[in-house]
Amino acid sequence: MQKPIITLKPKFHNKAEQILIGFKYDAKIIDLVRTIPNRKWSQRLQSWYIPRTSEGLQTIKKVLHHYHIDDSRLQKRPPIYMAHDISLLTQEQKDILNGFYKYLRGKRYSASTINSYSFLTADFIAYFHNETIASLNNRHVELYIEDVYIRRQYSISKQRQFISALKIFIRYYPRITMEALHLVRPKRDKTLPTVLAIEEVIAIIRVTKNLKHRAIIALIYSCGLRISELIDLELSHIDVNRRQITIKNAKGRKDRYVIIADSFLPLLHNYLGTYNPKHYFAEGQSHGKYSAESIRAFLKKSCRLAQIRKRVTPHTLRHSYATHLLEQGTDIRYIQALLGHAKPETTMIYTHVAKKDLLAISSPLDHAVKQIMDTQKQKGKVGISGM
Repeated sequence: MQKPIITLKPKFHNKAEQILIGFKYDAKIIDLVRTIPNRKWSQRLQSWYIPRTSEGLQTIKKVLHHYHIDDSRLQKRPPIYMAHDISLLTQEQKDILNGFYKYLRGKRYSASTINSYSFLTADFIAYFHNETIASLNNRHVELYIEDVYIRRQYSISKQRQFISALKIFIRYYPRITMEALHLVRPKRDKTLPTVLAIEEVIAIIRVTKNLKHRAIIALIYSCGLRISELIDLELSHIDVNRRQITIKNAKGRKDRYVIIADSFLPLLHNYLGTYNPKHYFAEGQSHGKYSAESIRAFLKKSCRLAQIRKRVTPHTLRHSYATHLLEQGTDIRYIQALLGHAKPETTMIYTHVAKKDLLAISSPLDHAVKQIMDTQKQKGKVGISGM
């Protein structure tokens, strides 16, 4: 009997190079894949994957050595080298990057910032792996941005984050031939957030038949949560009696309180009684944390069923929550506290999308038509439709 074939393919996913592990459904293979460190399941790709590193590839081959592994598509590396392919780096480069990681930890940056800055800096150094770190200069940064960020159409916010990482790396490793003053962050895009009407939010919740999915969508909107805050939410942080949830160690390492909506309580009790989660509010396999990709996937499906054509993400629900509070007359200082914004300027963006005050403004066209009506003393309406 011929052995099942396991196909390994490269894929740029979740802002990094990954190895997709493809095979026909086989319970034994699935059990083995689950033993691979750092493996994840992508609902959108319908595939298991791990970060593309030499160690990761060796682990796959070791764990699945009983099967025929086709890794031919991995042999041809893309022209852009990702940070975690440590085989490209010299031992000196690795030591410097490890030291930078420890430096960031010592400065008490958040875990996400440490990982992002370490990855972005390592990616830059791996791209110029044939040169010493000390010899890298501002022109190298320009070439890297032109060949990587522009060609891959990375967002401006990601490029700004990369420049911020380099500025800190220069402080850590002053031997590098690079001037921080000449590293300029591009200006932010001044785009307004997408906001749903209240009726659209209710429609999305109503068409979501799966009880867990409905509870997740309703909680994100009713409390204005970030998707990471929903995933990290523990049952012990939910105080039903006080109608209060404690958001622990959120963005900026800040705790905050949010209020549980009265209308959400019946759905909450129904969900908890049906699914009986052990530790987290939303749990995946083996009572672990739920996947952000799964949330995005079922939210997209619910929007399609609700016939909503806007581009909706979990963060759109948070934007909608803030905008609806503002339209209801809630003081912007309270909204800032509920959202966990460090600066009021961040919350002020919702004043540009709230329709309450905008609807009170009279259009010049309406004003002109009213003048004609007053002048001609017509009893009927003066329209511009030609009817």
